[in-house]
Amino acid sequence: MQISFLIVTKNRPEDLAYTLKKLKSLIDFSIHEVLVFIDGCSKTETIINDFDWVNWTVSKKNIGASPARNSLYNKAKGQILIGLDDDAHPISEAFIKSIEEDFSANPNLGIIAFQEIRGLYKSDNEALSFAKYTESYYTNDFIGCGFAIKKEAYDASRGFPVWIDIYGEEPALALEVLDLGYQIVYNSKIIVNHRVDIIKRKLQGKNYFRFEHQLKNTIRLYLVYYKSPLIKIAKLLLHNFKKYALKDFKYFKAFVYVCLSTLLKLPTILRYRRPVKASTLHIIKKLKGLNYSG
Repeated sequence: MQISFLIVTKNRPEDLAYTLKKLKSLIDFSIHEVLVFIDGCSKTETIINDFDWVNWTVSKKNIGASPARNSLYNKAKGQILIGLDDDAHPISEAFIKSIEEDFSANPNLGIIAFQEIRGLYKSDNEALSFAKYTESYYTNDFIGCGFAIKKEAYDASRGFPVWIDIYGEEPALALEVLDLGYQIVYNSKIIVNHRVDIIKRKLQGKNYFRFEHQLKNTIRLYLVYYKSPLIKIAKLLLHNFKKYALKDFKYFKAFVYVCLSTLLKLPTILRYRRPVKASTLHIIKKLKGLNYSG
């Protein structure tokens, strides 16, 4: 098997169905496979029979995005693993060929980060009209809605972390892959349309769920991967306290909850501790970061 397309989904059966229909027109079943993990969502199970060419994994219980990815990616047989969100689909020309050419050209390449175009569009051509092309460059991260990772690199790492639920699993995997000596490249010519309603998201305003989980998982990332994490954690907490917790009671409650829960679960978190090399952190600081979409 040459390529595995991998999707974790929850509560978005219509979006998932749309993505799968797009993929079907793109893939060659003799050398490609599509694996989907349903993370505790019975209504998504109703579409399974409509896509009998998909390799389905069903969890009756919600286990979280990162543990679900960990389980799913371990089942993939492709030499290249392509990760997509359930509401994201490829739109660039020669999508698969471009990925294969990048990996062939650079044996040390571990991950390819794609360009993400956010929004709802009438057609893929309309979405592509918003693409911003740059020269490819080495980076220190990737976006979970669209990326490719060499199976060799994924298997050499510990994979997506089971100690993170959602928000933060990509930086953790990126750190492990970079620490193994692989590189991450951003290629703006490989593009996915992430079909999020930008206007609706802006109207929703503050995202307390995201704040809580990002803060919690960033602390865990420092505890697991940094040799001396305390200063980094202190700066992180101070920044989030001043910017969010001090100005909004809901943020304050989430902030306190994260601090207390981290202390309570510290022995469990430290079981996964494996600090990366100092040279890896030095390389990361020098690498150009990704420009995330809005």
